[in-house]
Amino acid sequence: MSYIINGVELETDAEGYLLEPDYSTEAVQVIAAADGIALTDEHWAVIGYMRDQYREHGHTPNFRNLLKGFGEIREGVDSKYLYDLFPLGPAKQAAKVAGLPQPLGKGGY
Repeated sequence: MSYIINGVELETDAEGYLLEPDYSTEAVQVIAAADGIALTDEHWAVIGYMRDQYREHGHTPNFRNLLKGFGEIREGVDSKYLYDLFPLGPAKQAAKVAGLPQPLGKGGY
């Protein structure tokens, strides 16, 4: 599997995660469309958080840490909020849509 982003074919693993991160807006749009997600400002906020965590730590947070960390910067965030945005599993699907490699273990650290 691969995605065509800005005219370039980017390779993925078997589950559709990019092998190398791509921080472009176009990457998010292409991957979100492939996953059937219509992007909103709320999606972009989570995507930005996931990208920041990846840059800072070299991997993305698992669900528990995503819920806690994102909840500290955005009031009213709970598990339902995140699952409404990323129904296939917020920690994994948000990382995928953000253009990041597949999270470690069961969804990151």
